Amino acid sequence: MLQTTTLKNKIRVITDSDANAESVSLGVWVNVGARFETEKINGISHMLEHMAFKGTISRSAFQISKEIEDVGGFINAYTGKNMTAYYVRVLKEHQEKGLDIIADILQNSIMDKEELQKEKGVIIQEINMQNDTPDDLVFDYFNEVAYPNQPLGRSILGTVETVKSISSEDLLNYMHTEYTTPRIIISASGAVNHQEFVSQCEEKFTSFKKTKRPDVPKALYKGGEKRVLKPNEQVNLVLGFEGVSYSDEEYYAYKILSGVLGGGMSSRLFQEIREERGLVYSIYAFSSSETDTGIFGVYAGTGEKEVKELIPVLCDELTKLPHTLTDEEIERAKARLKAGLLMRHENISAHAEMNAIDTILYGRVISKEEVIRKIEDVSKENLEKISKELIKKPLTLSALGPISEIMPMEKILDRLK
Repeated sequence: MLQTTTLKNKIRVITDSDANAESVSLGVWVNVGARFETEKINGISHMLEHMAFKGTISRSAFQISKEIEDVGGFINAYTGKNMTAYYVRVLKEHQEKGLDIIADILQNSIMDKEELQKEKGVIIQEINMQNDTPDDLVFDYFNEVAYPNQPLGRSILGTVETVKSISSEDLLNYMHTEYTTPRIIISASGAVNHQEFVSQCEEKFTSFKKTKRPDVPKALYKGGEKRVLKPNEQVNLVLGFEGVSYSDEEYYAYKILSGVLGGGMSSRLFQEIREERGLVYSIYAFSSSETDTGIFGVYAGTGEKEVKELIPVLCDELTKLPHTLTDEEIERAKARLKAGLLMRHENISAHAEMNAIDTILYGRVISKEEVIRKIEDVSKENLEKISKELIKKPLTLSALGPISEIMPMEKILDRLK
């Protein structure tokens, strides 16, 4: 059963009780991420997520992990463009301990300077690892070109230079300034009693400022290209256009269209480009969203010679899409989307996360019945319309590897007319 309470300090608490569960998944989702950073402190949200676990006034880094693992629990965190999450999963009898540790690391972290220096080394290794992972790096290049000189165009990890420059004082100031109560959601799912959980939250989360922070500037999608020559075996590339935001009425239509185009082994791109022509090992379409923008794109990993044929075929698939959509493939894409939603609802950790994210994005939890209805309401005519409009939008291309055989941007644009 879903219940929501707003605490006196404006923190929102959501519980989703399951009488059959033996464990509780709980966490704090803060509506602050890489998109809230200036260029000078790019990477600070991610660094803060790391450093929150490195010791508080009353617990060392070892004690934080030991207390959770002593009771068989699990603790972790992640940073995105719009939010940062800290969460645990424990057996129901250890719910309060899990909540206490999360409250402690978010309110009493000391940001020890020696620990910070060590963690900077870890994050720099993470940056270097991403730089050595072309199928990740090509997406960073895409964002950089799609959203130039904006937070959305920068890496969540930051750069080696910005990571080295951030101080303990910067981290504490950023946390105290940006982690304010209107931005905080505490969400729990599983064997949880709402009133008991609310009382525990009221008691433990007392140190955050109640001020409402300004909204981030609106994103400006520009488009363009970035090609990076590297002595790799494969070409990794992303080709795409501006998509839609989470709140756009076409959100689910774009999801379905990406499923038809490249959402599985039966999709058009997989069948035509991999199965029929053998041009790629990996290819898929995607529709990702932000609060005020989004991306609709195609990723492919291919060989140096094969990329010469790949791009024209990919363009042809995009241009013929609005004229050849079938009821069968639309229904298959809808079925995949609905199945993914319902399967996530079987997982209590996914429940806690979805409820928190919905509340940050929409101001309320969206029921699975409402989502399924919106998916079902997408018509063939709707998909034909957006697929025609899509290829008229500014194009973005990122590629790295042995890229000499990729056709010029002007010719790609001509093929999309």
